[in-house]
Amino acid sequence: MKVNHLSKEGFQKLKDELRTLKTEGRRQVASDIEEARSKGDLSENAEYDAAKEAQGLLEKKIAELEHALANARVIDERNIDASKVYVLSTVSILNKKSNKKNTYTLVSPQEADFNTGRISVDSPIGKGLLGKEVGDVVTVKVPAGMLELEILSIERNN
Repeated sequence: MKVNHLSKEGFQKLKDELRTLKTEGRRQVASDIEEARSKGDLSENAEYDAAKEAQGLLEKKIAELEHALANARVIDERNIDASKVYVLSTVSILNKKSNKKNTYTLVSPQEADFNTGRISVDSPIGKGLLGKEVGDVVTVKVPAGMLELEILSIERNN
């Protein structure tokens, strides 16, 4: 069983999403199925098939969220060593090849959002940075090739 490390905010966001899917989501799917059922013969009713498929996808998402929450551990950032990269560290790195600086916050896969600079600890860059210190240079294999990244700074969001 893999432990899912989450921030307090990330844990609450998943709980809220689960509650919404179980209430509003299920209510909407049931309504869609009922409406499609009222249109007659179910054997040739594409609307009914689509509504049943949507129901299956919703239940799958609910099960995934329940699993993620059951295996979640909320991280108390005050107890983590700020000299090394861990979950919820904000890391400034220098791409040695392009000479570009980037800043990322390492988060659980459920909280990852590349557009806001939140990358998963399970991503190639996240895995490469975990446990490293300022000044370390890591080589990371990404789909575009190999990256050589130097850790410039590590911050904790306390």
